[in-house]
Amino acid sequence: MTAEAKPSGPGSPPLTERQEARRRRILHASAQLACRGGFDAVQMREVAEAAGVALGTLYRYFPSKIHLLVATMQDQLQHMHTTLRKRPPGGESAADRVAETLMRAFRALQREPHLADAMVRALTFADRSVSPEVDTVSRQTTAIILDAMGLENPTPEQLSAVRVIEHTWHSALITWLSGRASIAQVKIDIETVCRLIEVTSPGPRPTRPRSS
Repeated sequence: MTAEAKPSGPGSPPLTERQEARRRRILHASAQLACRGGFDAVQMREVAEAAGVALGTLYRYFPSKIHLLVATMQDQLQHMHTTLRKRPPGGESAADRVAETLMRAFRALQREPHLADAMVRALTFADRSVSPEVDTVSRQTTAIILDAMGLENPTPEQLSAVRVIEHTWHSALITWLSGRASIAQVKIDIETVCRLIEVTSPGPRPTRPRSS
């Protein structure tokens, strides 16, 4: 692997400005091809041509199509996170804010269903060699949820709730993409699982009136 094309990652030095620009072109090309034709449309040779890089250089940044599409999802989530920080959710409770945030992210993916399907399929197919990239996607999703909750130092119980919320959001995305769930059903599932935030919050838990 040449120094010029070495991707960033755990223990790797930061990319130079030129390397970062090249990486961004690659991710943009990947997203554009996926938007047009989904998972099958993202072929490494076509990505390299669209990004204006040699095929060998592309493989130095991303060893496989799965690595590339998982990195594309992380990039998309990062863009969503930036947008959400500029216009944060307005719910009164943490549960309401997280539900609103995840539905906004869901609707962003809904606008590009082929891209969403390609990225989710890549996550599903990812093996251990893609673990660092998958972990980055998970950390990005966690950061989005914690920002909506307004938490910097969550308790272990709250982190556990966040993981369950992440799993539910991912599962809801899969069921919607496969045509097995409507947007209304996804919204109900997201709002329901976000109630875990109330259950795991420190202090007195909200009480529900007893039925007579």
